[in-house]
Amino acid sequence: MFQNFKKVLIIAPHTDDAEFGCGATISRMVEEGLHVHIATFSACEKSVPSQYPSNILISEFKKASKVLGLKTENTFLYAYEVRIFNEKRQQILQDLIELRNNINPDLVIIPSESDVHQDHKTIFHESVRAFKFSSILGYEMPWNNLSFETSSFIFLKERHILSKVNALKEYKSQYKRPYANEEFIRSLARTRGVQINTKYAEAFQVIRWILK
Repeated sequence: MFQNFKKVLIIAPHTDDAEFGCGATISRMVEEGLHVHIATFSACEKSVPSQYPSNILISEFKKASKVLGLKTENTFLYAYEVRIFNEKRQQILQDLIELRNNINPDLVIIPSESDVHQDHKTIFHESVRAFKFSSILGYEMPWNNLSFETSSFIFLKERHILSKVNALKEYKSQYKRPYANEEFIRSLARTRGVQINTKYAEAFQVIRWILK
């Protein structure tokens, strides 16, 4: 399926966004031998529940990445402050350009155009600028999407969904979020699977599609 792509870069505004948005797809891509990279721009220290260390999401991100099969050297974690990415747009763009030059990805997966979170919107716009010569997909986050264009789907198996579920379980500091539970994760994957006549799938918005 992925024969047109060798190197993939997933861009996450915050720790756990990549896992929520396309964790099962990451698992399948790693399984099929693609070189998958994740760049996360904030560990959200100011949003961590008070009973946890402020930097706990850093260790949780590292553990989740290992569950998905990612190599440590293929994960990048930046230290931008949560909720004010718009104030650092140019610096974020420069970081994205450096990633583009170092990785040269065939496919980039980012938050969707309809994502209303302020940090996600900044990452969307700057990523499109930086990677306009690559294929780009936007991942789904229903709690942030007022609407979502399901213009692309990726077939998934039980093992890929289980990998996503187990990766998200590493984010123990986030377990109270209403979408951070196995029932929701599986129900969304089943819904997207029904749309393409399979058991499980993840859906994406096609932002840019280039076939060589």
